[in-house]
Amino acid sequence: MAKITSKSNDFLFSAKDSTSSKIYSLLLDLVNDNREDLARLVKKVDYLLEYTSTCIKQKDFKEAKDIIENVNERLNFLEDENVDTEYLRYLYDGIKKKIK
Repeated sequence: MAKITSKSNDFLFSAKDSTSSKIYSLLLDLVNDNREDLARLVKKVDYLLEYTSTCIKQKDFKEAKDIIENVNERLNFLEDENVDTEYLRYLYDGIKKKIK
């Protein structure tokens, strides 16, 4: 079976411009392993981390705490599914330190 790329998959095409190269690489691996459901969850976690960072910049720490708890649950689920979450955990830990 041929490798799935952003040229042949709408999800990857939309994700290519909105995610970092490390996240995109993870998405690509998951889609090629027929785990697009997990790839969508990874993209959602990436978005929630960005949103949490924005909340912190706007001094909305209550919202940031709520979202970061959500992110942790999703990361735990991804880890249970044997997804490489090292980079996402790195981002999570950095953002969590900024929440007061």
